[in-house]
Amino acid sequence: MKIWIDADAAPRPVKDVVFRAARKNKLETILVANQSIATPPGVSSIRSIAVRHGANEADNYIAEHAEPGDMVITADIPLAERLVQQAIVTIDPRGEQYHADNIASRLSMRDFMDELRGAGAELGGSRPYNDVDKREFSSTFDRLLHRLMRDASRKAAD
Repeated sequence: MKIWIDADAAPRPVKDVVFRAARKNKLETILVANQSIATPPGVSSIRSIAVRHGANEADNYIAEHAEPGDMVITADIPLAERLVQQAIVTIDPRGEQYHADNIASRLSMRDFMDELRGAGAELGGSRPYNDVDKREFSSTFDRLLHRLMRDASRKAAD
């Protein structure tokens, strides 16, 4: 089981939550970005991979290397759709789990907003990441991490 972070835009509090869990549970954690991302010193289970610069390079790397039983943290809806189709547990930094029941509507809304921006509408960006977002992320992350760890233990016992 691995934890993957689409790290180009992952908020620091998200990384802190994941790093604590990775240290405690000795979980392989991989940050993927277009540049090198700092990892906690002395924790060999956490590493950073810098991919080539270019659109979707980090997304492609994650989609090609993540496997069912892993968890991916990303705010990128098209990447989340690819991962959900591969049966990979995927959550966003604000704590929403992407799954078959919500990914199509999330992608549709993203595409609609892109069309509006392309037509010249000024919509503003995302709201700032706050303590409520961090609590929601932490709660969802912990719940899903325990489920994945339990499933991995059962598989190993079989």
